Amino acid sequence: MQPLIAHARSFGQRPEEFARLAEGQSPQVLFITCSDSRVVPALITGARPGELFELRTAGNIVPPYGSGGPNSEAATIEYALEVLGVRDVVVCGHSHCGAVGALVRGDDLSSVPAVRDWLAHAADAPATPDSADPADPAVAAAVQHHVLAQVLRLRSYPCVERRLRSGQLRLHAWYYEVHTGSVLEHRTASDTFEAL
Repeated sequence: MQPLIAHARSFGQRPEEFARLAEGQSPQVLFITCSDSRVVPALITGARPGELFELRTAGNIVPPYGSGGPNSEAATIEYALEVLGVRDVVVCGHSHCGAVGALVRGDDLSSVPAVRDWLAHAADAPATPDSADPADPAVAAAVQHHVLAQVLRLRSYPCVERRLRSGQLRLHAWYYEVHTGSVLEHRTASDTFEAL
């Protein structure tokens, strides 16, 4: 913790670099990804403060719209689109994802009931192609299918559907390899994840 504290102390000693941020924000992208500490959207994209609006959830899960009252995920998505006017949404899954791995393996999550209940929002366990190795610690195929399911779920949000229909929004499905730093994007034409 001490190195983080030391950096935080020195971080605020350059106010001139941050003065313009007080004028407001106009991010280009809503970046939905996992809470995993190895996934750092600004590091992956090179974004500066104010360029990404982030939504971090365990397993980069987008809950179904209107699922049991207000939730921070729906509020974040709605705010990004309706107030900030972002024109792109990226759903980014990652290799070695504990949440997706737990779903694929059918882990007993009774000792972490909040996690178990949150992962229930993922719907079914992420499907894996017959060619996928279920013992693969990267759970690559499962994560990629899971990302596509979250993008599909996003389309059920009224603000997303409306902006897609009017051509004001683009959705992107990304897969980040923790062990290599590579980023793959889903290509609709080939239905595969390929290097950006």
